[in-house]
Amino acid sequence: MDYSEVTERISRKFSKSGKEIDRQKVEGKLRRLIDEFGVQPSEAERSVSNELAKEFNIPAAGSGGGTGAGAGGATEQKAIAQAQPGDWVTLEGKVVSLAAPASPAIAQSGIIADESGGIRFVVWAKSNAPKMKEGAWYRIESAVVDEYKNIPNLKVHSGTTITEIEKTDPLIPEPSPIRDLRPGIGSVRAKVIQEWEVTHDRMLQSGLLGDETGTVKFVIWKEPSKEKLAVGTVYSVFYAQVDEYNERLSLNITTATIMQEEGDIVTATGGDVEIRGAIVHIAPGSGIIKRCPVPGCNRALSRQNYCPIHEIQPNFVYDLRIKGWLDDGEKTHNILLKRDVVEALTGINLDQAKEIAENNPLGMDEVFLQMRDKVLGRYVACKGREIENRLLVNTCERMHFESGEHAKLLNRAGGAP
Repeated sequence: MDYSEVTERISRKFSKSGKEIDRQKVEGKLRRLIDEFGVQPSEAERSVSNELAKEFNIPAAGSGGGTGAGAGGATEQKAIAQAQPGDWVTLEGKVVSLAAPASPAIAQSGIIADESGGIRFVVWAKSNAPKMKEGAWYRIESAVVDEYKNIPNLKVHSGTTITEIEKTDPLIPEPSPIRDLRPGIGSVRAKVIQEWEVTHDRMLQSGLLGDETGTVKFVIWKEPSKEKLAVGTVYSVFYAQVDEYNERLSLNITTATIMQEEGDIVTATGGDVEIRGAIVHIAPGSGIIKRCPVPGCNRALSRQNYCPIHEIQPNFVYDLRIKGWLDDGEKTHNILLKRDVVEALTGINLDQAKEIAENNPLGMDEVFLQMRDKVLGRYVACKGREIENRLLVNTCERMHFESGEHAKLLNRAGGAP
């Protein structure tokens, strides 16, 4: 993007009023808004123009001849669910959650909601806006809606007015079926189906939520007073952030309101897939492994019994797993087999693997080699769920050779049985 061109355009607007702008400062603001915070270029130009207009105490200059609040017009009051990227809006809502700002340039961020739905908001530090309180209702006038990662965001800038209003209406959203979730803010009633090994130091928990209509990945980041969800328990999750990556949705429930519910949910099983093919690679880290014994961690340890979070753990816990590739003739799939599947497929249970590792000169490597020899190149049928381009295998059975099928294949290829 040519920032100098946008800066020149802003400069020409203010020069008509006899004002000279600091071009370097203006270009720096544009770069920060667009590059660091994902603001649309037109909205960044409008925001910088409004800030300058306020600084010079002149009517808002607008941007590109636009007609919203930035060009001196009035913004339209809307229900939150109606706010679309590119709109300048006035709305009333309740702050249902606050999050730690991701940058010093941000004063506050969180989610504001009304009866129609919720939207994530960001308050720029330079807006000098009053601090909002979680649980209070506010009227926000002349804010701009933009888009970040396909999710609408409400941006509070220097031209926005925030007023606390007296309202005590209860605000309890209706949970939606998981299959109907869309990027943005959503609420669900679901059961924790699986808990996965966390992949980041700041992550408290990740796993899979399910209801009668489908499943969705969830993540909770480490925050004060945050607790893990229990597998097999049903929860109502209000105002979670619904993200999309590689056409897959996930729920960030770190700042969501979470309530444990009574009863059970029969979750959908239609998400299971079956892949048939040959195991063509067994990855390092397969076989017998050591896990961190600290409750809630369960990370795989290094050979020196080192956990990246809890350091040296001499009282480790043994586990079995196989990571590898399954080729179905058209595509190679990344697969992960947990302990019970590994035991069934290899015929080596955890106690036998521990005995091998503790009494063989090669130690844990011998378990890896024996398991590799038992499964590498074998044809199997694996069933499980594909999550983030990896098949989490629930069952895996060997495929038996059928001489009749072999003859049919040779005939199709023009050979002889």
